[in-house]
Amino acid sequence: MYRTFSYLFAMLWGAVPVLVVWLCLTPWRRRRLAATDLRSGTVREVTLALFWMFCGGMAVITLLPRWVVSSFIDVANGHPWNVGGYPFFAQGSVNFQLFRTFRGDNWSVYNLLGNVIMFLPFGFFPALLWRKYTWWRALLTGFAVTAFIECCQLCVGRAFDVDDLLLNTVGAMLGYWLWLLLKKLAPNFTARFQVEPVP
Repeated sequence: MYRTFSYLFAMLWGAVPVLVVWLCLTPWRRRRLAATDLRSGTVREVTLALFWMFCGGMAVITLLPRWVVSSFIDVANGHPWNVGGYPFFAQGSVNFQLFRTFRGDNWSVYNLLGNVIMFLPFGFFPALLWRKYTWWRALLTGFAVTAFIECCQLCVGRAFDVDDLLLNTVGAMLGYWLWLLLKKLAPNFTARFQVEPVP
């Protein structure tokens, strides 16, 4: 549980700046919607902001070197920033063997579930917030975002891992199926998250 909260705190370092940018772009976004006689309600706007904050947080914990993420966590615990003399850019490792990282211990289970759960939003929120978001778009989004992250990690001393590629893509698809289930059970509720015609 401590590890999860540590990651969530580290995500704030990306979430807050993204929220500021999102707020600055809000007038422009609203003008574009108004030009097509559409508007975005409060529920949708809050959810959209949370999704973009999540994306910013994910960028911090997946695209930066591990020592930078650890330093964010150290700061949260009252320790000084740990520069440590580590390079920002460094060659990472590659794993093309499926389930090589899964050993059946607690850490492996945590890592497996974490890789699936942290990508649920990439399938769920786009389907919830944007019209005509199909299952193949969720699959493509999950795969493309993960492939981009894995390739970037090769440049910051982390690893390109085929397990992460598979599990993250599965997570995005599960998020999409979760949205399908919610839409079937509560169509009026999910409709509140879509843009609507200007009355």
